[in-house]
Formats: sequence, structure tokens, C-alpha cells
Amino acid sequence: MRCSFRQLEVFLAAAHFQNITKAAESLAMSQSAASSALKELESQFDIQLFDRVGKRLQLNELGRLFRPKVEALLAQAGELEQALAKHTEVGALKVGATLTIGNYLAVGIMADYMKSETQPRVSLEVANTRTIAQRVIDFELDIGLIEGELQSPELEVIPWLADELVVFCAPGHPLANRETLTDEDLKQATWIMREPGSGTRQTTERAMHGILPDMQILLELEHTEAIKRAVEAGLGIGCLSRVCLADAFRRGSLVPLPVPSHRQLDRQFYFILHKQKYRSAGIDRWMDLCREL
Repeated sequence: MRCSFRQLEVFLAAAHFQNITKAAESLAMSQSAASSALKELESQFDIQLFDRVGKRLQLNELGRLFRPKVEALLAQAGELEQALAKHTEVGALKVGATLTIGNYLAVGIMADYMKSETQPRVSLEVANTRTIAQRVIDFELDIGLIEGELQSPELEVIPWLADELVVFCAPGHPLANRETLTDEDLKQATWIMREPGSGTRQTTERAMHGILPDMQILLELEHTEAIKRAVEAGLGIGCLSRVCLADAFRRGSLVPLPVPSHRQLDRQFYFILHKQKYRSAGIDRWMDLCREL
């Protein structure tokens, strides 16, 4: 093999940090050693993988082409190394999840995953659908769990779990005791919404098609708990997953609102994976645990 795994590791680190000094630090190498490894990789094959602008390294077209292939190769090598060292195929995992999933479902799945004999570590990043998708595309996460629908030529989007959004309010709100709501009620109400880019906002806007421009949106917040507190305080009505409202409904601090039947608030949770990402045993184990829900 003409190139070494170390050269490939330097290539990926440089692609991530866009700076050879930071790449070297991440690999516990000297800057000169990292720079030499990258130059040797390029000279061995008479290619250039980066455009160099000052101290900044920017992947060129060829570099972008080879990055997922190198990522997959090193992932397989890392899994083999771990299996030989620890006699297990389930290793550390980098997971991204959108807020509802991350705050209400993912922690329990993490606990089950980490109960194996070698106690593999799981890092969890919680953000909105747009952010998680980009992190998976950039190979910074092994797998994403998202609430929103998306189209990307780089991602495999796999249905996982059915979910339902619920419109809700505080018990003292004027709409709380209504047997049913009309579109006019929805337009006149004051809303506390999730931020644009979130899966919850995407589903809400799809359900409110036709009246969305007339809806009165007072606040757009990034966190479900903040929305629940604002609605409990009487600032307006909200729309969130039933998963994160169950406890509040049991306590009676919030109540569901019966929206018109043509306003469909059902949705799907999804797994997202890079199409060129090597599917490790750890990823398969994680997906199996998720499906057990």
C-alpha cells in the first residue's frame, strides 16, 4: 500500500480543521510531521487535494471526492483494531439528535447501548434538523435522529418511529374548554413556535397550510421547555410533540386543543446516515435499540 493510515488521518484532520496546525494538534503530532505527511500523500500520487489560501486549507474537487472514501476506510480499520484489542464489534459512537428526540428519547437508548461488556462511550449532540443533517454530511456524526423531513443526495433517510404533534394551551386560556377549534380560532390565537429549521416547525407549517400567513406568532424559541413555560404563563398557544407534553398533560399544567380534523399533525422520526459512511456494528446496534421503542 503506497499511502499510510497516518497520512490518511492527517488528510481527514486537515479537511475538518482547514488548518494544518490544528490538524496536527488533534493527532498529537508536530506541525512539521503533519505537513510532511500531507505533502507525501499528494506527491506519491502527483495530485493536489487542497487549495491553499494563506494558512487555510480548503478541500478542492478531488479532495471532496476522496474524503468519504477515506472516512469509510479508516472507520473500517478502526473497527477492526478495536475488535482485535477488545474482542468486541460495538464501539464508541457519535450521535446527533433533534431536540424532542435528544431530550426525551435518546438518553434511555444511550444507557442501553453503554451496558455492553466493554461499556462503549456515546457522545450526543442535540440541535435542530438542519444542523444535525449538516453534521452527518460532514462526517462529524456517525448517525442522526431527526424529526423533520429532508432531501439530500448525500444522505440515506430511513423511517424510524411515528410521532404526533399536539396544539396545547394553559388551563386558563380562553380556548381551553372548547370542544373543537376552527381555522379562524387558529388564526386569531397568539402562537409560541419552534424556530425555523426545526422538524417541529416544519410539521406545524405543513399542517397549517393555507392559514400560515395569517397566524399571529409572538415568539420563536429553540427549546421545547421554554415553549412549555411560555404557554403555561399564558403568553399563547403552542404545538409540540406528544412525547414532550405527556407529563404536563398528566399534571394538568397544560391541556391539548382539538384542532380541525383536516389539520394533520402526524409525522415520522427518521435515522439519517451518510450514503458513503461505513455501517459499523455499533451503528446497527444503535438502530436496533431505537427500533425497540
